Amino acid sequence: MSTPERDLIVGGQAVIEGVMMRTPNAYAIAVRKADGTIVNTAARLPKWSDKYPLLKLPVLRGGAVLVQSMGLGIKALNYSANEAFAEAEEAEAKEVKVALSPAVIEGEGDFAGLTGAVPGLIPVPTQKRSSDELKKGTTAAAAGSIVFALIFNVLLFVAAPLLLTNALFIAAGWATAPAAASAPAVPGETSAATAEPAEKAWYSEAWSSVRTYLHPVRPSVAFNLIDGLIRMTFFLIMIFSFSLLKDIRRVFQYHGAEHKTVFTWEAGLPLTVDNARPQPRQHPRCGTSFLMVVMLVAIVLFSVIKFDSLLFNFLIRIALMPVVAGLSYEIIRLSAKKESSWFFKFMTRPGVWLQNITTQEPDDKQLEVAIEALKESLKLEPQTGEPAPAPLS
Repeated sequence: MSTPERDLIVGGQAVIEGVMMRTPNAYAIAVRKADGTIVNTAARLPKWSDKYPLLKLPVLRGGAVLVQSMGLGIKALNYSANEAFAEAEEAEAKEVKVALSPAVIEGEGDFAGLTGAVPGLIPVPTQKRSSDELKKGTTAAAAGSIVFALIFNVLLFVAAPLLLTNALFIAAGWATAPAAASAPAVPGETSAATAEPAEKAWYSEAWSSVRTYLHPVRPSVAFNLIDGLIRMTFFLIMIFSFSLLKDIRRVFQYHGAEHKTVFTWEAGLPLTVDNARPQPRQHPRCGTSFLMVVMLVAIVLFSVIKFDSLLFNFLIRIALMPVVAGLSYEIIRLSAKKESSWFFKFMTRPGVWLQNITTQEPDDKQLEVAIEALKESLKLEPQTGEPAPAPLS
């Protein structure tokens, strides 16, 4: 292939018994069925930036890619689930059974599979269903899963670290605690008449303690550093816990196959199993690296914009997440360039280390699936010098 073709940025996502690969103008999903055959589907991608030129600007383009990637990731999961379990034995012909599988699929490349950033539960059908039933059921279930996952992420990675850090600063004396709201009970009063007030005083004391630890602490660099460390700890515990699940370990093998295939393409080698097998399985543009960069960028940005209110600090963290994601996207893009500086490579290094957990060594059959997905996606790319095809509706 010519050099311009090899300069195409490709990426993808591990799905259930398969891989989704994305090129600039198209995507393809390849899945190995229970009988050993590989099935695939491919389509062109709409170019949002052509319709909305503002989305070509740095930071803004990152947000557009992430939104599109999440929708594409859910579509890939639905397709892979239906194909992987289509041949499952029908124990009860009229009953549709559904198993909930943790959605910790890791994305790579241009964040084609950022679904990994949204832990939750994805409904996986264990019996074949009609196309109409599948379309309605998976769409509703996927939408519900995304809403649940977003709420879960906000509580676990925004609210909990903020509240814990605030309480830690008050308890350690690193911030000024408010004065006691009420005077202590008078000692020596043990009569029956004072029994009920004493009980109220216990609840009052408990509430007073809660209010003390929730007294707003104005975030500083140190505050946000500890807040970020708590957030990273939660994230690492979640990833490690999921990695212990047998089904997820198999998905992580496909994640490794996806990375090896991308490296093979970027090295200019023919897309074969023999060429993909020796490639590394840790990639700097992986969704894992992106999530780690998000946490580092948040520490800096949240230290610049801050308030003397817990509620406002919580709301500003949510409001700034698109900015954090956009900046992180630009850092990941720059770090992937061969001529990028040590700073950008340093920013993605923790994510590369974490991929020792989120990727596992694939077998040759899994590499075959990843290679087929990339080949099918490349077929829909315009040849060098030709205009991009119009997106399919």
